[in-house]
Amino acid sequence: MIKKHMLTCALAVLILIGSKLFIYSTPASTKDEVIAQIDAEEFVEKHREALEIEKREAYFSSINFADELVPLDKKGVEKRLKRNLDKFSYSKLRTHKLHRLAKQWFPVIEPILAKHGIPEDFKYVPLVESGLKSGTSHKGASGYWQFMPATARSFGLRVDDSVDERHNIVKSTEAAAKYIKALYNIFDDWTLTAAAFNVGEGSLLRSLNAQDKETYYELSLNPETRVYVYKVISMKEVIEHPELYGFQPANGRGMLADNSSVMQSDDNGRL
Repeated sequence: MIKKHMLTCALAVLILIGSKLFIYSTPASTKDEVIAQIDAEEFVEKHREALEIEKREAYFSSINFADELVPLDKKGVEKRLKRNLDKFSYSKLRTHKLHRLAKQWFPVIEPILAKHGIPEDFKYVPLVESGLKSGTSHKGASGYWQFMPATARSFGLRVDDSVDERHNIVKSTEAAAKYIKALYNIFDDWTLTAAAFNVGEGSLLRSLNAQDKETYYELSLNPETRVYVYKVISMKEVIEHPELYGFQPANGRGMLADNSSVMQSDDNGRL
């Protein structure tokens, strides 16, 4: 055993000596060229990494809702945004179906919102509310925009035992646009308007007054509304920049994940 160990050590010493002799025998000019090439490659790689980081930071700082920048400098905002962006990534949601539904229904929703002067970013609300499917929640909210019956009727939809227009994408989007416009007339802020769409204008006004705050990002709200706008923003970013969130084209078998289980709304007494 000792002999084998000595033999191994001797072999290692010979290899080390040989490598040193090779280096010393290499012409100085050649060594300098090799070193220069390695340095250049390392510099290019580090520069590329720095550019990627700079590009990512620039993108992240530009994230907004309805052209209202997300205030990343406010306490907890950046952490909450990153957490929700991660939840909406391809690895978590398998977002094929969301992209397909967006492609199918956004051409219908966009011109209606534009006609009423509603920012285009509100088209992501029904993706969060219902996954752009006309189901009904356990609280009675229904349709693509998840209207409660009273709210739907207040904005012109027919909801009775015979007809439920909450399930009509065109009519329900018209009603949603009117509701959103009415909320904006109250809050004069699109981010607060989106939050009010979720929790109701009365509840949000009480929170603003009681806490003496002016923006959504400063408010302490119920768990669902506290992350609601972050979810809408995350949906927007995943749909508009899928490559940044790991989106992969659907495979040949067309396997699309059903994301309806994670698209939950909180209909805390709208109107």
